Amino acid sequence: MSSEQNKAVATELFRRFSAGDIAGVLEMMADDATWWIVGKPELMPAAGDHSKEQIARVFHNMARRLPNGLALTIKGAIAEGDKVAVELESHGELSNGRTYNNVYHTMMTIRDGKVREVREYLDTQHVFATWFQP
Repeated sequence: MSSEQNKAVATELFRRFSAGDIAGVLEMMADDATWWIVGKPELMPAAGDHSKEQIARVFHNMARRLPNGLALTIKGAIAEGDKVAVELESHGELSNGRTYNNVYHTMMTIRDGKVREVREYLDTQHVFATWFQP
């Protein structure tokens, strides 16, 4: 696939996530896909390496705490070969009454139209303050 086609795959994945279509997101991922999230797992449970099955649980757990979903806005995307870098911003109201509004950078590997790997960088202090801090 071309770089532009790979960028379209990445864009569609985040569009589906923003629409609350977790099954659709997972459908776009290869069976052996991995998703890594920056952070220390002992401080932020979603941090670290995840298989497709594990990231599905993370997504579903997040969705349960976001009654109106999580809107993702793509701020920019660059593709070269099978790599796609995407800048995003999220916005959602958590069930604890806090507003989750984070920024992300993801580096994705896409082959044969499927997401093979995602490396996600985000503001971990904001995650802790909105999701976990008492």
